[in-house]
Amino acid sequence: MKALVYQGEKRLDYQEVPQPQAKDDEVVVAVESVGICGSDMHAFLGHDERRTPPLILGHEAAGTVTTGDLAGKRVTVNPLVACSTCAACMSGRENICPDRQIISMQPREGAFAELVAVPPSNLFEIPDEIPFDAAALAEPFACGWHAVRLARRALFTPLEEATILVIGGGAIGVGAALSLLTANAGNILISEPNAAKRDFLGRNLNLRAVDPKDIKEGSQFDLIVDAVGFAATRSLAVALARPGGVIVHIGLGEGTGSLDCRRMTLQEITFIGTYTYTNEDFRATAQAICDGRMGALDWVEQRPLSHGQSAFEDILAGRVEAPKIILKPYE
Repeated sequence: MKALVYQGEKRLDYQEVPQPQAKDDEVVVAVESVGICGSDMHAFLGHDERRTPPLILGHEAAGTVTTGDLAGKRVTVNPLVACSTCAACMSGRENICPDRQIISMQPREGAFAELVAVPPSNLFEIPDEIPFDAAALAEPFACGWHAVRLARRALFTPLEEATILVIGGGAIGVGAALSLLTANAGNILISEPNAAKRDFLGRNLNLRAVDPKDIKEGSQFDLIVDAVGFAATRSLAVALARPGGVIVHIGLGEGTGSLDCRRMTLQEITFIGTYTYTNEDFRATAQAICDGRMGALDWVEQRPLSHGQSAFEDILAGRVEAPKIILKPYE
């Protein structure tokens, strides 16, 4: 089969590789759509020690099952494979399972390929009328869904009345904003430095986005979602959080940079680190997509998997307006 293989810093090779051999507890999925994630970009830049070359990246996938009892079913893939027996898994927190694996990290090859092997329990069946491109958004959007669920539990102000800032207009930030709208939040502002992306969000998703430099001095928010995760965005989140407010941190942009813990303590600001999603979050997000509650989701940009190298280069150079590029293995 053909796959896009990470070979080292800023190098992806589209090449012939062996087909995945499904284990007894796995099935093979023919990938129809697979999104480029920020974590894929971190690996591309050589910044992710969890992903070492050579490796097939990609974990935001949807396609058709080709083996086992589910053969022929259209599905979206939950890439997080947990042990199902530890205390975290038994309590419904599979995302913090100590033995968790994610496709696109060793030892599991990813979905930038024609085929990928996954456990059938990680599949969510989608109806015929849902495009594969939309179904592939279940994974990044589930990160936002999970964050919103945790934030709602911590907020003193009802979510429907809260002032909310989402930092970052990429797929994670957009997923968080759409999850917030689905949860009846209304006063949502997105901070996004890329002018073309801001215009795209307003024109295609009806989301209100501003340059972070244009956020009014003295502005404060009840809830801030950091969907980027750089030192600068964490500092911005702490500075703009209202006393008693909540920050949910999704982004994994960089691990360095401190927080203003003095302000967080004196103003009793809650900081929640959120990692991926639980099985429940993923299934709820996929169902919301199937029900149309996340919108049309027809704004992604498609490119052939064979053009993956140039897609990554364009994202890195800021030449992409859409929050998500979807790669198509079958051209």
